[in-house]
Amino acid sequence: MAENQGNPIRFISSTIKIPTNALYTENNQSPVPLQGSKPSLMVENRACPVRFTSSSIKIPEFFLGPKTPFFTNTEKPNEFLHKLNNSLTKPPKFKHLMRPPCFSPQNPIEILHSLINSFTNPLKFYLLRPSPLLCSATLSSSFEGQSPGVLVHQKGSRHGREDQERVLISEVLVQNKDGEELENKELAGVAVSALKSCRPNSALTVQEVQEDVHRIIDSGYFQSCMPVAVDTRDGIRLIFQVEPNQEFKGLICEEANVLPTKFLEDAFRDGYGKVVNIRHLDGVINSINGWYMERGLFGMVSEIEILSGGILKLQVSEAEVNNITIRFLDRKTGEPNTGKTRPETILQQLTTKKGQVYSLQQVKRDVETVLAMGIMEDVSIIPQPAGDTGKVDLTMNVVERVSGGFSAGGGISSGITNGPPSGLIGSFSYSHRNVFGRNQKLNISLEKGQSGSIFRINYTDPWIQGDDKRTSRSIWVQNSRTPGMLVHGDHSRHGGVTIARETAGIEYGRPFRPKWNGTAGVIFQHAGARDDEGKPIIKDAYGSPLTFSGNKHDDMLIAKLESVYTGSSDHGSSMFMFSMEQGLPVLPEWLCFNRVNARVRKGFEVGPARLIMSLSGGHVMGNFSPHEAFAIGGTNSVRGYEEGAVGSGRSYAVGSSEVSVRDPAGARGKLGSGYGYGVGIRIDSPLGSLRLEYAFNDRHAKRFHFGVGLRN
Repeated sequence: MAENQGNPIRFISSTIKIPTNALYTENNQSPVPLQGSKPSLMVENRACPVRFTSSSIKIPEFFLGPKTPFFTNTEKPNEFLHKLNNSLTKPPKFKHLMRPPCFSPQNPIEILHSLINSFTNPLKFYLLRPSPLLCSATLSSSFEGQSPGVLVHQKGSRHGREDQERVLISEVLVQNKDGEELENKELAGVAVSALKSCRPNSALTVQEVQEDVHRIIDSGYFQSCMPVAVDTRDGIRLIFQVEPNQEFKGLICEEANVLPTKFLEDAFRDGYGKVVNIRHLDGVINSINGWYMERGLFGMVSEIEILSGGILKLQVSEAEVNNITIRFLDRKTGEPNTGKTRPETILQQLTTKKGQVYSLQQVKRDVETVLAMGIMEDVSIIPQPAGDTGKVDLTMNVVERVSGGFSAGGGISSGITNGPPSGLIGSFSYSHRNVFGRNQKLNISLEKGQSGSIFRINYTDPWIQGDDKRTSRSIWVQNSRTPGMLVHGDHSRHGGVTIARETAGIEYGRPFRPKWNGTAGVIFQHAGARDDEGKPIIKDAYGSPLTFSGNKHDDMLIAKLESVYTGSSDHGSSMFMFSMEQGLPVLPEWLCFNRVNARVRKGFEVGPARLIMSLSGGHVMGNFSPHEAFAIGGTNSVRGYEEGAVGSGRSYAVGSSEVSVRDPAGARGKLGSGYGYGVGIRIDSPLGSLRLEYAFNDRHAKRFHFGVGLRN
């Protein structure tokens, strides 16, 4: 594209550097030909380097000397040709294009200056390079003899230009640089069709010849074009000597660490074996740069060299992460201070590592991960160029939360097995969420209810230091007193039964697949029954044993394995859980048993409503304490019944289905089987899901249920 408004001329094309040296003498590398159906682009230049740029290059008007006509009526035609030759062969002078202050020709890292504090803006990469004018776009003249011949000259009309002397051209030809016809007739047709002003028997100015030279180059198929004026007896013959680009034979790509090889092969395959078209090559470059931008990666094609032999050499610049620094800021002033968290604890959470290509999407995920630790109020990452290394330094600014404190409260509990006491409860706890500055959690809590209590000390390390599999560790000690009626039935007429448990355990957890987590641990439990006065008892009111061993308590060492799949955090998403517990008889009196438990839930969208179906079941084999039996009935199993009122035993199976519609604004007094149905309201509050349900059972009894959290 050419433009002349008195002074500048602009060329717009793709950045192509055409060196005189071959690939083999520079780097001793062998070209890598593409494997494909058809070939691609290339160019060779044995005369001088030529470079096009994708940015506008301003070329001031040629120096033409005093503004006088090229020749007057007294001048001879040969003198005109001499002036014409001198005016077109003078080397052009131009200024380098002004660059934005934070951009560098070969350093895309400095683009980060314009993106700091804005990770959502689309990236824009520019190839800004000084670019010499086409050295082959010159005009020469030759003479068949010294006789002046016949040369008609006339004044040209302005047509928006200054008055320029015109010369009559009798013939226009397109030839190769050796003065012969082009072998490729298709390329010859492209060159001829690009000529707009230069036609036989037309009067032309120097500028019109220049513009047609640029049109031939802008077609993309030619690396040079030299117009030659020949004075013949029949008039002036204008010959455009063109040099076509090479055929594309192979590709070498350097420094592209994350760019897939298949993507490159697919991008260049259509041009393999064909004459290089610079415009098509510009589109390929844009597609490569687009691949980086779509993925939020800082990378771009920084240089292309078309070497002899049809080899295309691609230089890619990728912004690698150099250093990652943690900077703690004061919660009130925002000034840097000394943090309590160890920097290595935060760095361990990051998936962005030194030496990786800088990715905006990956950095965003890292910010969310650090916030999910629960010890930070605010997190941000600031990228900056690492000097002139072409790399990126990352500074993570973090504001820490208050790490620990006391809390007290109260509430209502349904009193499920091994859970909190039933009825009204009061609680008091101390928690520290960042022990030793390693994001380790310590929680000491006491819950006291109308019919029981739980005291628990729990210490959790969400990610063991130095482990690359995100393994967590949890250690706890617990002393609980819970009602025995869930399993043993209502003994109010004969005195209540309370199950006393002292438990200690350690568990390790790890994500082993996306959405899958596994847990393994060892638990020791010392459990027995107590009466209302707290005295140990070994039999209930029906004369049945309350311990398997017949002693006041049962001891067991349990090895536990559990696997959980969670589709998402939404209540209606898919969920699957399977657990197995094995009693290890390390000592003869310790219990030996095997317990398996499974639970599955699946949600379906049915118009404006959601159908949620769930199924759970379990079985125990071997010797186990009676109070370890499965209990059915209550808020989390069969609603309409009190907790454990349906039954208890070695095996169980519970199925349920519910439709959720969003609001636009036996011998022990047990039945052995039963079902329930009803309606309920679920409110998502800052404290979690609050459920109020009204249910009927198969005995026509009705009951309100209140629950906190989602059903199991």
